[in-house]
Amino acid sequence: MPPFVSIIVPCYNEETTIRHLLEAVLAQTYPRAQMEVVISDGLSTDRTRDLIADFQKEHADLSIYVVENLARTIPSGLNQAIRESRGEIIVRLDAHSMPIPEYVERCVSAHEANKGDNVGGVWEIRAGADTWMAESISFAAAHPLGVGDAMYRLNAKAGAVDTVPFGSFRRTLIDRIGMFDETLLSNEDYEFNTRVRESGGTVWLDPAIRSVYFSRSTLGKLAVQYWRYGFWKLKMLKRYPHTLRWRQALPPVFVLSLFILIVLSLLVGMARYILAAQLSLYIAVLAAAGLKLTLEKRNGFLLIGLPLAIMTMHFAWGAGFLWSFVTSFFTVRKYG
Repeated sequence: MPPFVSIIVPCYNEETTIRHLLEAVLAQTYPRAQMEVVISDGLSTDRTRDLIADFQKEHADLSIYVVENLARTIPSGLNQAIRESRGEIIVRLDAHSMPIPEYVERCVSAHEANKGDNVGGVWEIRAGADTWMAESISFAAAHPLGVGDAMYRLNAKAGAVDTVPFGSFRRTLIDRIGMFDETLLSNEDYEFNTRVRESGGTVWLDPAIRSVYFSRSTLGKLAVQYWRYGFWKLKMLKRYPHTLRWRQALPPVFVLSLFILIVLSLLVGMARYILAAQLSLYIAVLAAAGLKLTLEKRNGFLLIGLPLAIMTMHFAWGAGFLWSFVTSFFTVRKYG
């Protein structure tokens, strides 16, 4: 008998994507009788719960449970789903994702072969809406200028890595290192994987384990997402400063340098030239990337859309990181 698997999904107002996820789970090659889906819903106000209920009626042979995530954060939702689940192996998915049919089967095979303590795969990123900007954002979310060396978003080889999206693990891992950190409202996966590695475990990426991920549909939503990433990244780095990677340091350094140069340019003429040179070089690099991708994909909108999306990611991530530093400094001064 293959091990029982619990698929856990944090969810909030996902009426546009939740059915895609459930249909992808239904199509899994893993035995349906040995699988359950536990959706931790953060009190959705749209039709998410109705769509889940409709799917449950249509496919009674797939065990789907909905639990309420009263704290309404991703890590609290994950922990609530874990507590309510029964599986020997837990597969963490997202309401914005669509795993390939072999996803669960390949995760289980990797665990049975002792490849890693937390096993995950790679993303195929698709647009979150049928617009030119949403398409541009999907390309930016998988571009080296946007995500640096994040291998799960790029072409990758199987092996040990720092982190994987979502991930799958045996329940015994939770007994060993604990659950997701509910004080982090973002970066909870990276922090969890850091504890896996520091406990002597392995985070394993297998490019045969693939899922579709729907990126944000507008620049505004992208900015909010990356601001949150940057803000909470600093909180995580205070505990694990050695985990800082160059791709994570560049955006706040770049944004800070621009701020300093803008202030100095009001007082020193030379600073204006340095500022102009820095911005010109930055825009030229983004424009070149947009032109290259435009010629490759033959989509003219990428000439403008890709630079705008990558710029939004850089500035939002960097500003969120810096704001986290400023607010933490004043918190220490106030309460220290």
